[in-house]
Amino acid sequence: MRTAYRCRAYPDPDQIAMLNRTFGCVRLVWNKTLAERSHRYRTEGKTTSYRETDAALTAWKRTDDLAFLSEVSCVPLQQTLRHQYTAYRNFFAGHARFPRFKSRTGRQSAHFTRSAFRMRDGQLHLAKTTGPMHFVWSFDQVNLATLEPSMVVVARGPDHRWYVTFTVDISDPVPLPATGHAVGLDLGVKDFVVTSDGQRIANPRYLERKAHNLARYQRRLARAQRGSNNRVKAKRRVAAAHRKVCNARRDFLHRTSTRLVRGADVIAIEDLAVANMIRNRRMARAISDVAWGEFRAMLQYTAHRAGRTLLIADRWCPSSKTCSACGHLLAELSLSVRHWTCPNCRTRHDRDLNAAKNILAAGRAVARQVTGDACGADVRRRGFALPLSAVKQEPRVVRRA
Repeated sequence: MRTAYRCRAYPDPDQIAMLNRTFGCVRLVWNKTLAERSHRYRTEGKTTSYRETDAALTAWKRTDDLAFLSEVSCVPLQQTLRHQYTAYRNFFAGHARFPRFKSRTGRQSAHFTRSAFRMRDGQLHLAKTTGPMHFVWSFDQVNLATLEPSMVVVARGPDHRWYVTFTVDISDPVPLPATGHAVGLDLGVKDFVVTSDGQRIANPRYLERKAHNLARYQRRLARAQRGSNNRVKAKRRVAAAHRKVCNARRDFLHRTSTRLVRGADVIAIEDLAVANMIRNRRMARAISDVAWGEFRAMLQYTAHRAGRTLLIADRWCPSSKTCSACGHLLAELSLSVRHWTCPNCRTRHDRDLNAAKNILAAGRAVARQVTGDACGADVRRRGFALPLSAVKQEPRVVRRA
């Protein structure tokens, strides 16, 4: 199993100069390779393999204009070619969007494999740099002296903070003890999570809290003259404001996902189309602030590490307007209606709590379909129809008349 540890780094001026030079070379190789690969595909209709890009990189180093590429470590440049080749494969497979050009104002990073760094007595030594890089290790459960990372990623954020990430291959953790509890989660904007057992987790709304300061910093950035030092300072303040919001949100998501995984053996969530939902201009900021996609990713790997089961319910299931007691389906249910009474069994429902219960039932139904329940008991084929009763299914004996 592979995991990563991210720490704050404090390189000295010489290391900063070399790393900035490395970032520039990585960015140049990425953009130049992307441009030539796209041009070749448009003009000749041919794709470019990783071996061809690697040969082109070697040829670039031999020219007078790009001879400076040999001044930095070759490992981050080769890793850039591998990442771009993977990005193209993911695009053609439908898993990601088309690769874009890198900008010098965004996040900069360089990947170093085992041949480009060494760990000695808990100190990190990078290729082409002098002396060890200072960083702050905050993981008390891991002994830094015995750490053997397979890759090191050095990054600089838009606010010019430095980070180093250690990628380590570890053994699978011991699963958590069983709790005998299953829970369904209904994600929302007013309440971040409503569970099927009645628990509500409020939405902290971190972006809304910092919206006033963020708008002030953005106004200062807009007034600053392009290319001036004041504009660089204003841009760092805007990036720092976004970083604080991002860190607070990520901490909340980590705590929430860990608490839910520890409290239940089976967790069911709905497959939300977040990319389509943020097209609503009135709800785009609120939906982006709750970070449903990031929360689902955290639930997935946290449940995998803890030995829990995460079930994904179909996004087209009408979880809010289906009675969790009898299965009656309403024709319409507007978003403003927070409580409703089932016309069939007269059960009073809270909208979010009822949806969480239905999501748990739908997740279990999907799991039974995947495992191949032959009798079809309690499996909802379409929508939220009443479950089928289990019947004995044996082949009938056919006798010739």
